[in-house]
Amino acid sequence: MILERIHSSADVKKLSEDELVPLCEEIRQELVKTVSQTGGHLAPNLGVVELSVALHRVYDTASDRLVFDVGHQSYVHKMLTGRREQMASLRRYHGLAGYPKPTEADDDAFIAGHASNSIAVALGMARARTLSHDNYQVAAVIGDGALTGGLAYEGLCNAAASGEPMVIILNDNAMSINKNVGGVNSLLQRLRIRPGYIRFKRWYRDTFKNVSTVYQFNHAIKESLKSWLLPDNIFSEMGLSYLGPVDGHDVRTLETVLRWARDTGETVLVHVLTTKGKGYAYAEQRPDIFHGIGQFDPKTGEVFSQETGFSDAFGKALCEYAAKDEKLVAITAAMTLGTGLKDYAKAYPDRFFDVGIAEGAATAIAGGMARQGLLPVFAVYSSFLQRGYDMLLHDISLMGLHVVFAVDRSGLVGADGETHNGVFDVNYLSSVPGMTIYCPASFRELSDMLGEALYHETGPVAVRYPRGGEGEYLASDCGAEQVVCEGTDLTVVCYGTLINEVLPAVRSLEERGISAEILKLGKLKPNPFTLTLQSLRKTGRLLVVEEVCAAGCVGEQLLAQAEQSRLALKGARLLNLGSGIVAHGAIGELWHEYHLDREGIAMAACELVLGGREA
Repeated sequence: MILERIHSSADVKKLSEDELVPLCEEIRQELVKTVSQTGGHLAPNLGVVELSVALHRVYDTASDRLVFDVGHQSYVHKMLTGRREQMASLRRYHGLAGYPKPTEADDDAFIAGHASNSIAVALGMARARTLSHDNYQVAAVIGDGALTGGLAYEGLCNAAASGEPMVIILNDNAMSINKNVGGVNSLLQRLRIRPGYIRFKRWYRDTFKNVSTVYQFNHAIKESLKSWLLPDNIFSEMGLSYLGPVDGHDVRTLETVLRWARDTGETVLVHVLTTKGKGYAYAEQRPDIFHGIGQFDPKTGEVFSQETGFSDAFGKALCEYAAKDEKLVAITAAMTLGTGLKDYAKAYPDRFFDVGIAEGAATAIAGGMARQGLLPVFAVYSSFLQRGYDMLLHDISLMGLHVVFAVDRSGLVGADGETHNGVFDVNYLSSVPGMTIYCPASFRELSDMLGEALYHETGPVAVRYPRGGEGEYLASDCGAEQVVCEGTDLTVVCYGTLINEVLPAVRSLEERGISAEILKLGKLKPNPFTLTLQSLRKTGRLLVVEEVCAAGCVGEQLLAQAEQSRLALKGARLLNLGSGIVAHGAIGELWHEYHLDREGIAMAACELVLGGREA
C-alpha cells in the first residue's frame, strides 16, 4: 500500500509518477471508509485528492505555508502529513480536528473554520516573509463557494497590488454546500470553457525567458493573444496572473502547473476544476448530502437515520407562518439544508433568497427589506452571524428595523469544535440596542416563540436554538421567566435545552434533602428577572447553568441585578464554558468536562448549599 509509506510532504515527493494515480485511489478508499464511521466532510475531500497530492509534491508544508479556506477539505492533507493512522479519531473527543489546527501539527499553517479569509491570511504570511527576509513559499486554497464572500475580494485586491510571490488556488467545483449562486458563479462558468491560455503562457515563458528584450517587445503581442484565448475576468483585470482552467483530477498536470506558478515569483491565481465527491458514486450524485454527513453504509451510501432537530422544526414552523403572510421572506447564506429551509425554498421560491457565503450582506439585505415593509427572517448559524455584527448595529439596530434572526447551532455543536461552537451569541446579541432574544427549549416552544418574534415584537429579534433534538421538556412558555418547580434552598436558573440536564439534577438533589427552585428563562433580553429575584430573596443561593462563554453571560447579568437590588446572597455559582474556546467532541462529553451535565450540576448545587459539610 503506497499510502502506508507517506508521512510527510517529503515522502510524497519521493514517489514516481506512476505511483501517483494509485495513491489517489488508495486515499479515496480510505476517506470513504473513515468518514463512514466518524462522520464528517466527505464530498469536499474526495474532490481535492489529486490537488492535495500535487500540492505536497510542490510544497513542503512543514515550512511552506499552505492556507486552507474553510478547511473542511483538509482531510487528505492530514493523511499525507503523518496523521493517517489517527483518522479513526477524526472529529472525536481528544482526536483529530475536522479542520486545520496548528496545535495539532506544524503542517497546518492556520486554523480554518469559516470561509473567504484564506487569501488575506496568506498575504499576511507572504508580507511577513518579505519583511523578515525568510525563505518559504505561500499558497492559499479557496473554493468557488468562498468567493461569494466579500472578504475574499478584499484579499484579492490587496494581493494583486502587493507584488508578493504567492499562489492562490481556486478550487472550482461549482458548489459550496448547495449549488453556488450569483454573479461570481456566472463569471466562473464562462472561464471554465477556455483552457487554452495556460498552454500558450507556458510555451511563451519557456521560449523567451532568457531573452529579456524579446520578452518585453513581444509583451503586447502576448496580451493580444491572451485576450483572444481567454475571456475578460476579474482576476486578470485586478492584476493577478491567471492560469487555467486546469483539470483538477489530472495529478501530473496539476503538479506541473503549480510548480510553474510557484516559480514565477508573481502573485498567481490557478483556476482548478474539480468534481465534488469524485470517485464515490453516491457522493458524486448527492454532493449536498455528502458534503457534511453522519455515519453511513459505504457499500450502499445509505445514511443512518438521524433524529429530527431544531433546524427541521424551524423550517416547518416558518412554512406554516409563510402560508398566511405574503410579506414573510426567508434569507440564508449558502445554508439552505443546514438551516432547515429546503421545504420553504421549494414552496416559496419567490420569497426565498440565498445570498451565498455573505452573512454581512444577508443582514444588510434584510435591513433593506424591512425598511420597505417586508418581514425578513435570516436563518444563520450562530458562529456565522458573528460576521454580520457590524450590520446588526448599523443597518438594523440604529433604525429599529424589524428583522428576525433564526440563530441556529447556538451552544455547543460537537464534532465541528471551536470554529463552529455558537457560544458567543448571548454576549454579542445582548450588546445590540433594541435586540430581543428568545431561547426555546422544545420544538413547540420554538414555533410559538417564532410567532412571537414575527408578530408581537418590534425591532431586531433573535430566536436562538441548538443543533440536535429536544429532550424531556416538551412544554411551551413564551414568557421571560417560568418557575418550573419550587424550592427553598437554592435557585437554579437555566435556558434552552439545558433544562433537560437541570431537571434530573434537581430530582437527585431531593434525595440529598436539598430543595431547589428551577427558573427557566424563555426570553434573555429584555428580562427584568422579576421572578428570579423573588426566588433569590427566598433561597439566598444562585446557580446559573449556561452553554455559553462566561463573558457577558446571563449569570453575570443576574449577579449585577442582585447587587443593584441589594440582595445579600449566601452563595452563587456560574456554570458555563469559561473563555468559550471549547474543542471538538460529543456534546455529552463536553458537558461532562465543563460540569454542565446532570452530575456536574448536582455536584455544584450540593457544594453551594452544603458548603463545608460533606457534599
